[in-house]
Amino acid sequence: MRMTGWILLAALAAPAANAVEYQTVLPKQSTIHFEFRQTGWPIKGGFKRFTTQMAFDPARPEAVHVQIDIDLASIDTGLSRADEESGDKLWFNRNTHPKATFVSSQVRALGNNRYEMRGTLTLKGKSRDMVVPLTFTPGNNAAIFDGAFVLRRLDFGIGEGRWSDITIVANEVQVRFRIAATGG
Repeated sequence: MRMTGWILLAALAAPAANAVEYQTVLPKQSTIHFEFRQTGWPIKGGFKRFTTQMAFDPARPEAVHVQIDIDLASIDTGLSRADEESGDKLWFNRNTHPKATFVSSQVRALGNNRYEMRGTLTLKGKSRDMVVPLTFTPGNNAAIFDGAFVLRRLDFGIGEGRWSDITIVANEVQVRFRIAATGG
């Protein structure tokens, strides 16, 4: 009976001993992209500079913490005029709000390496709760975290005044991200 107890204890402890907590983000392998429609045409872009702090252990999703800070001046739509205008008061108002920040509050495992991350996105001085689905893909050199969500720009006051007309610029912005990280 005593031997059975030790075997059971070892079996329960084995997953925790093999678990890896991913904390070191690989910026050159990580991306944040977006897409929206303006007068019916797709506009695609991304952000060149952002920092990610994370502690992700797939065996303990309740202990996961993620913070992403995006430098809004690093926007790249492929159109220099649009990139410059995005800093205006009607759009990101970068003089007052130079970055966007997402901070996780809860992560729930959905099975098959899929997770639901809840948190708060702060953009242009407005904070909104978000639910972000993501997929975790473990790898030999790095794990990959892929996710996507829809941001409603008018909830954050992005594109005010004449730009608030959703027939000109769509309210929905599809955001996709890929974060590469190593464990230790």
